[in-house]
Amino acid sequence: MARVLSLIRPQPFLALLGRRKMSLDFRAREVFAAAVEAVQPDIAIRQSLERQGDSVVVVGGSGGRKFTLRNNVHVVGFGKAVLGMATEAERILGDHLVGGVISVPHGIQQTLRQHGKHHLLLKERSCIQVMEGAQHNLPDADSQKAAECIARLASALTEKDLLLVLISGGGSALLPTPISPITLQEKLDVTRKLAAAGATIQELNTVRRALSVLKGGGLAQCAHPAQVVALILSDVIGDPLDLIASGPTVRGPVCREEVLAVLEQYGLLDSAPASVKEVLGRLRPYQETETEEEGHVLNVVIGSNSVALQHASRRALELGFHPIVLSPGVCGDVRSVSRLYGLLARFACSCQENSSELAAEVLKLGLEVGVETGDLYRVMQSLDQARSQGRGATCVLAGGEPTVELSGEGRGGRNQELAMRVGLELRGFQPPLDSPVFLSGGTDGQDGPTEAAGAVTDASLYGNAQKQDLDVVSFLKNNDSFTFFSRLSGGRNLVVPGLTCTNVMDVHILLIPSSAKED
Repeated sequence: MARVLSLIRPQPFLALLGRRKMSLDFRAREVFAAAVEAVQPDIAIRQSLERQGDSVVVVGGSGGRKFTLRNNVHVVGFGKAVLGMATEAERILGDHLVGGVISVPHGIQQTLRQHGKHHLLLKERSCIQVMEGAQHNLPDADSQKAAECIARLASALTEKDLLLVLISGGGSALLPTPISPITLQEKLDVTRKLAAAGATIQELNTVRRALSVLKGGGLAQCAHPAQVVALILSDVIGDPLDLIASGPTVRGPVCREEVLAVLEQYGLLDSAPASVKEVLGRLRPYQETETEEEGHVLNVVIGSNSVALQHASRRALELGFHPIVLSPGVCGDVRSVSRLYGLLARFACSCQENSSELAAEVLKLGLEVGVETGDLYRVMQSLDQARSQGRGATCVLAGGEPTVELSGEGRGGRNQELAMRVGLELRGFQPPLDSPVFLSGGTDGQDGPTEAAGAVTDASLYGNAQKQDLDVVSFLKNNDSFTFFSRLSGGRNLVVPGLTCTNVMDVHILLIPSSAKED
């Protein structure tokens, strides 16, 4: 964990560790570091791919599925974390790995070298070919070429082969293979217009599958009759296998009526390119759609927001907190999400007379931000018991991917803006020692177009901003959270881990000290 912690810990705290008790700020960063470390690509592979002797590999950890090794393993991969995944897979499989192709973001190998992440780079004489593409996270000619190489490799396999498929966030842009005669640009235009019109991720995926060779189970189909094992780092709420990188190893029915209905709903059917209409015309009608036998495919999620929260919970316990995991699926507008965390903090510290009113508001907000009512009841019950039984400090953990309504032109991201808004919600607690502390950070280490992953804050945010003549409301209106935190107290609130080499969405940490109380 040292390589992650050294980047997340603010240096001034390191010098103080031996002389005084760790601050809540520091402990929040420790918990976040544990979450990020748990979903590092090499660690995730190591925990899910185990050699037993020379001829057997176990997939999925203890009690997982066994596969025979006989110099018959090929690897393909696509995504932002795939290079590190492939490096560890090659180390584990050794000579049984006979070749492969991975599609990774443009410039990632040089970036890893610059950041000293040599353990995530393939050895010099690796049998795995690395192809970079998708500059600015958009499908391009380079990523299409890589996808075509992956398709050729998969199509040449036999029933004696094992295809290891490595998938992480960003994989969809790195695996573009439109069905002929559709061009890459035509496919991009269709999906962009759908997104701009407000299509859901499920609707976008329906159309992508219909227009793609490899998405929607196409890669698994190409590899048939070889055995296919997909190891997946999920960056999607709920870990739906058909949505992560558009589900290249998850076969689903694609029917003409469903795709046409989506295009018609958003007024794009008549204006669709002739090539798109031609491909859609080849699709089977709904009643004739058949789902192909998938016995040769094993999909395993090896890293997710839930995994990150589990490890964060263990670290919180080590640091003296009673950990409670709220949900890995927090979504919706950051204003509603920040209000929810503010209410939970107040509920945890309120007198019995006020708790019923606060609980009702918490339950109402939960529906807006993707948190199940049962989870809210469970967390509030635990907070109530902690308060009444004097359990001590509490750590509420959650994750997901909230959204920000852009109204300005400032620099920032959803995590920094969420932290700002939670800081405002915490006004009324007695700062700084008795105030709850909140941290929001992106596990990919980059929150919007900034060097920060997020920020940590408490009830002193508003008062400190006033002392420095920083208008919090104006910064929020301009979506300029990074500039705000950079100026506030010399930037010490920012969480800047650097390149994390992974991504399982965001982690939210609310630390409530046993002495917390409101004015």
